[in-house]
Amino acid sequence: MFLLGRVPPALRGVVRRLAAYDERSDLPVRRRQAPAATCTLVVGIADPLRVDGRRVGSFAAGLTDTAAVTEFAGHQAGVQADLTPLGAWRLLGTPLPGLVSLPELGGAFAGLDERLADRPTWPGRLALVADVLTDLLAAAPAPLDPEVARAWSLLDASAGRVAVGALAAEVGWSRRHLSRRFTAQVGLPPTVAGRVLRFRRAADLLVPPPGARLHRQRIADVAAGCGFADHAHLDREFAALAGCSPREYVAQWAAVAVDPADVTVAPGPGSPTSKTDRPRSATITA
Repeated sequence: MFLLGRVPPALRGVVRRLAAYDERSDLPVRRRQAPAATCTLVVGIADPLRVDGRRVGSFAAGLTDTAAVTEFAGHQAGVQADLTPLGAWRLLGTPLPGLVSLPELGGAFAGLDERLADRPTWPGRLALVADVLTDLLAAAPAPLDPEVARAWSLLDASAGRVAVGALAAEVGWSRRHLSRRFTAQVGLPPTVAGRVLRFRRAADLLVPPPGARLHRQRIADVAAGCGFADHAHLDREFAALAGCSPREYVAQWAAVAVDPADVTVAPGPGSPTSKTDRPRSATITA
């Protein structure tokens, strides 16, 4: 089961995707989680997950330029919120580190997994996480440099294809000052964030995420469309950021992808749950 939740208006720009998941496997499931353009919040209510060998139940992870390996056998269930990097800053007042358990974050996140397990339905669980994030945002919004917000917006909209010099000129800062403030609030320098965004766009075109209205594309077409010099350039970026070739990445996810028939959208008030338009391929990313 993979249930896409509706992001409340108050969380737009903070939460990019909200989803509930429930899957079981008697055999070990191993997934290579390539760098994403979002920070991840996972509230688990079943068996712990292993992330690069570390056993965690509920956790948050920041923007990164390195891949992680997740593993489980048994039952995985919970709610995942994909946060924009600036959304994570507004919620927490600091960039998320590589991986931190929710008990370590404390505050509104303390005991959230137990509260989630007490809710009897998945739509109710999605609503709980949305409510917690909405209350947290309203209670303690962290100040955000509008220049950093503008730079991130341009970089994100272009999938990492705007040069740092152009970003600095647009916001009226020097490259050095922009890099320092951007890193402090996003968690990565703009050059590295741009590289991750370019890579992520390519990865999503090769293996579209659950519910995405994307069609899987050929590797050569992805390389050309995402601003890579050629197929070899894309190969090098996948080796550096995902630890495998694009072809290996697609093959690995083909074995562990979410069945598109299992992807649904949480109902709005008074609406029945409905199937999404079925994409040709789907994955879980954390």
